[in-house]
Amino acid sequence: MKPRAVLFWSGGKDSGLALDRLRRAGEYEIVALITTVNAQYRRVSMHGVREELVAAQARAAGFPLDTMYVDPSGTNEAYVAALRETLGAWRERGVETVAFGDIFLADLRQWRENLLAELGLRGTFPLWHADTTQLAQEFVARGFRAVLCCANDAMLGEADVGRDMSADFFASLPAGVDPCGENGEYHSFVWDGPVFRAPVEFKIGEKVYRPLEAAPAAAATNGPAIPVPAASGPTATKGFWFVDLLPG
Repeated sequence: MKPRAVLFWSGGKDSGLALDRLRRAGEYEIVALITTVNAQYRRVSMHGVREELVAAQARAAGFPLDTMYVDPSGTNEAYVAALRETLGAWRERGVETVAFGDIFLADLRQWRENLLAELGLRGTFPLWHADTTQLAQEFVARGFRAVLCCANDAMLGEADVGRDMSADFFASLPAGVDPCGENGEYHSFVWDGPVFRAPVEFKIGEKVYRPLEAAPAAAATNGPAIPVPAASGPTATKGFWFVDLLPG
């Protein structure tokens, strides 16, 4: 019998690729997707995507969705408390492994693995240390379709959010932008691909700019902080562009 696993699902490109690789490898029985949603604003943490659309993704992928609601305060303490409760419940249901779409950030992986070990679980990282240019090529070659839902204004702008993430998109990224957005350049929403039974219907809505100094507003959209290595030196980032994706 294969070990049972759950996959943390943001709804973006890396989540789709991780699920695709897990399914093709066949090592685990994936029993559910877990997503993190701001309890007040009902949007996915970090991406700002409406929870209805992530639920539609899970239905299209044929998995139950476990929505982990986090306190609007966005504190790490609230996030960790919700995480412990959610993962503890899955451990009681026989889950042994938790999968993540992380590619880099060794400190974040170590933090995740330490917490999982405390709960009697282990992690798996199907995209770990993959070449991000090759991952972008794999994304296109496997037939995935996605749109940019959030952009860091230090590298991308208003015109980029809502763009189709085709081969032309990846080829057009400015120098210094990681193809998979691994330095926080962008976030994405996957709406079609080999992990889905049918495309997820959606519409492009309003574009909104969130300056960094508007911390409460940004936190409301992006949800809780998570422990990642602090960036060193000054940042050119002044804010983020979001596009409001609407259920189709």
